[in-house]
Amino acid sequence: MSTHKDRPALLIIDMVKDNFDEAKRLPITAPARAIIPAINATIRIFREKGWPIVFSTDAFHPEDFIFKGRMKPHSLAGTTGAEVIDELDREESDYWLPKPRFSAFFETGLEDWLNKRRVNLCAVSGIATNFCVLTTAMDALCHDFKTVILEDCCAASSREIHKSTLNLYRKNPLYPLFRIMRSEDFLLE
Repeated sequence: MSTHKDRPALLIIDMVKDNFDEAKRLPITAPARAIIPAINATIRIFREKGWPIVFSTDAFHPEDFIFKGRMKPHSLAGTTGAEVIDELDREESDYWLPKPRFSAFFETGLEDWLNKRRVNLCAVSGIATNFCVLTTAMDALCHDFKTVILEDCCAASSREIHKSTLNLYRKNPLYPLFRIMRSEDFLLE
C-alpha cells in the first residue's frame, strides 16, 4: 500500500459514453475498455487514502473550432454521450469536471480546485494517451504540479500509439517531476 509523501489527485480523462458507443466504431473503444479494471483498482486505493478523484470529460459544442477539421462532433455538453461511463466506480464525492478542450486545466478552474485540497501531484489516466491525457499532464506541469502518467490506466487508438507516446517521455529532463509509471508502482511509493 502507498506511503506517498505527496498529496496526489487522480485525474481520469474522457472516459465518456460517446467514446464507448459500439455503434460509433471508434478505434479507441476496445483499448479503453481494457483499462477500466486498472482505473477502478486505482480509484479504490485513492478513496481509501482520502485522496481527491477528478473525472474530467469532454463537453464540446457543435460549433466548436475543433470540429472544423476532420474531427466529428462528439461528447457534446449536456448530452448523455458526454457523461462518465457506468463501468467506472464513480461516487458523488468525486469531482466531475466537464472541459471545453483537450486539457483538464483549460478554462476549468482545476488548478484552484487542486490547490484548495493541497494537491501537489497529478496522477493522470484515461483516454487518449496521445491527446487529452498528454495535454492534461503537460498542463499540470505548467501549473507547478508534479505529474505521473499511469501507463496501465491510459489508452490510445492503438497499442503502438500508446507505447510510442509514453516512450517519448520515459527519460525526460523533468524527472522526477514528470514520470511514466504503472499504477501499482505509483501506489507503492
